[in-house]
Amino acid sequence: MADANGPVAVLLMAMGGPDSLDNVEPFLLDVRGGRPTPPELVEEIRERYRATGGKSPAPGITQEVAKKLEQRLNESGSGLYRVYVGLRHWHPFIKETYAELLADAPGQVIGLCMAPQQSSLSTGAYRKKVEEARASLQSVCAVSYVGSWNRHPQLIAAMVEHIRQGLLKFPADLRAQVPILFTAHSLPERIVAMQDPYPDEVKGTVDAITARLGQQPVRFAYQSQGRSSEPWLGPTVESALDTLHRDGHRHVLVAPIGFICDHVETLFDIDIELKQKAASLEMQLERMPMLNAAPALIETLVSVIGAHQSSLASHP
Repeated sequence: MADANGPVAVLLMAMGGPDSLDNVEPFLLDVRGGRPTPPELVEEIRERYRATGGKSPAPGITQEVAKKLEQRLNESGSGLYRVYVGLRHWHPFIKETYAELLADAPGQVIGLCMAPQQSSLSTGAYRKKVEEARASLQSVCAVSYVGSWNRHPQLIAAMVEHIRQGLLKFPADLRAQVPILFTAHSLPERIVAMQDPYPDEVKGTVDAITARLGQQPVRFAYQSQGRSSEPWLGPTVESALDTLHRDGHRHVLVAPIGFICDHVETLFDIDIELKQKAASLEMQLERMPMLNAAPALIETLVSVIGAHQSSLASHP
């Protein structure tokens, strides 16, 4: 049900993650489209969550973002906005949340993926979930989707600030020479043949940040390649670390600019696994803090939503 005078429903969409060790296997079942996960792989991934707090922090962080964003959007006292969280692979699933927001009779729905860089395999998949929910719920409420915000000035400024915070973990006299290793989640290499925008989207974020870092040395690699036989985008972070070591570097700051908040790919893949590899090479590896629910991210999202609504108003 829709009401032309109803609130604007902002649907924040994220991948989600298991909320307990017991739910690692059903979470993976959904990620894999219903294909069972080999028991040894389930146990390996369960150990990763056990080593990083026993569950994914990402859903809780996204809920915190939603709460702060709703408060900020309604600061004028209009009460015009409602912000919801829908997850692609765990509760609350996008379909569950969509039914909930429709009960509030919104005037319009704005879908916003918590990933600044666009890809048919990531952000495109979220939109597909929304369209499936709309069809099954027979919703006629107007829906629009925020596009890429990979180079949004406030996002870039926030990431630059977090990189500078990360550099404080190194001796003062070395900071200017510490390489920044930018990372983004790898995707299957077939997206290149599909002319998917993802590699260019990631490069756009890296270029915008690099332009504001001055003479700081920078590198880029893809992380967290999937467990499948098909080739994935590279270079890998592991090979990038080997190259930095071979070039004489003994310090590196990892900047996972393809991610907004902490989850297993930052807390385990970088903070534990990659850090262990760096230690074996006698390198000091640190990571920039993620944006999570920081005020800078909330302000970025307010601006992104405002620009989106302005665009809708000028192109009805």
